[in-house]
Amino acid sequence: MGTKTFLKSDDSRAAKTSGAKTDRPFKRKIYSKLLDWKDRASHEKALMIEGARRIGKSTIAEEFAKNEYRSYILIDFNDASDTVRNAFNSHLGDLDTFFMILGTEYNTPLHPNESVIIFDEVQQFPKARQSIKKLVKDGRFDYIETGSLISIKENVKDITIPSEERGIKMYPMDFEEFCWALGEKTMIEYIKQCFEDKKPLEEGLHHKAMLLFKQYMLVGGMPKVVSQYVDNGRSFIAADEEKRDILTLYKNDISKIDAKYRAKVSSIFEQIPSFLSQHEKRVRLSNIQKNSTYPMYQDTFYWLGDSMIANECFNCNDPNVGLSLNEERTSIKCYMGDTGLLVSHAFSENEIADGELYRQILRDNLSINEGMLFENVIAQSLACNGYSLFFYTKYNEAKHRADIEIDFIISNGSKTKPKIFPIEVKSTKRYTTTSLNKFAEIYHQRIGKSYVIHTKNFVEKEGVVCLPAYMAFLL
Repeated sequence: MGTKTFLKSDDSRAAKTSGAKTDRPFKRKIYSKLLDWKDRASHEKALMIEGARRIGKSTIAEEFAKNEYRSYILIDFNDASDTVRNAFNSHLGDLDTFFMILGTEYNTPLHPNESVIIFDEVQQFPKARQSIKKLVKDGRFDYIETGSLISIKENVKDITIPSEERGIKMYPMDFEEFCWALGEKTMIEYIKQCFEDKKPLEEGLHHKAMLLFKQYMLVGGMPKVVSQYVDNGRSFIAADEEKRDILTLYKNDISKIDAKYRAKVSSIFEQIPSFLSQHEKRVRLSNIQKNSTYPMYQDTFYWLGDSMIANECFNCNDPNVGLSLNEERTSIKCYMGDTGLLVSHAFSENEIADGELYRQILRDNLSINEGMLFENVIAQSLACNGYSLFFYTKYNEAKHRADIEIDFIISNGSKTKPKIFPIEVKSTKRYTTTSLNKFAEIYHQRIGKSYVIHTKNFVEKEGVVCLPAYMAFLL
């Protein structure tokens, strides 16, 4: 991943006193973005790594610091000392003293142009985030921030967000990263080659790839969960225990938010599995509280989306390249940000303890609940690739039901050759493409390609690309 050696023993020992996390450092794609920032913009902007709790932000920031700098300090604002906090409150006017205090507190020498300071969980101490403007202008060191809920109004109400801050979003491990963690690099390269060549995998390898994908769907991409799975002989039970700890952490975060919308956030979060188990998978606010409207829940969905616990998906009533211009926010789906967490959120410990749930999913015997998980994992893959999520529904007044339902629509974002790409997700081997065909009849001039993501091998027929689910991360 990195190109430089780790810190010398003295500096490494000092860094361990700086509040560093100890998660297993899996190979992550975001590392290349950190390298790009360091090469091109580190002297002009701090880097803000934003993401949900427990997705590995601190781990990747520290791994990068070890590999790419002569020394580093990691300040974890969950437990930073009064001395450190006081340095931000009282000594920013004298940066020589400020850096002396940090270096002494963490017993780490700082070298101009060769050291980086990490502000970990910076939302816990907004004063540090505001100081970035002054620190970057000083120019002696580089700065990486990590944070969750960094845009929530409680965390920014008393500060000016620095323009000297470049943000990148970090997501749970995608399928490729999961395969790396399982030592399946050769398999993932074969999948990528087949996708590029537009050809199916050899049938035996297709079944192996689908088994890997189902493991990913069940375990998810939270690094500590993957670590528990790998280190305990691919134990779903060990992974589930870790996932429940993370869900408890999320619930604790919800319990601390603004009381004006705390109960609504909690209600929506608890019911995500219920919404997704329905055929249409949409959030029906009227089922939560009579006469509820979207504006009443706007802060709720904003919090869930900003926390990256959930991925919002809005109805687009006139699908075009500018999908967000035609979104209908009164109709929304709410997917879990990590599908492995959805599994543990949807099923009780007793349902999981005997392993029967996992056996049913691995054997394709779980019907509607497997469809819920399949659609969620595709939403997760699209979000990880930077797509905002949209779906499409056309209601037939005569039939009193929707006669066209498209699970996801993405666009190429081009202003010169704009195209949209409808995606249908099919978790069973037998399915129809009625909605996709009707959609193509209406919007054929706007469509680049139509996709079905299914459990079968790659095939392209009648203008529709049918991708096995394990290729979804390549879209």
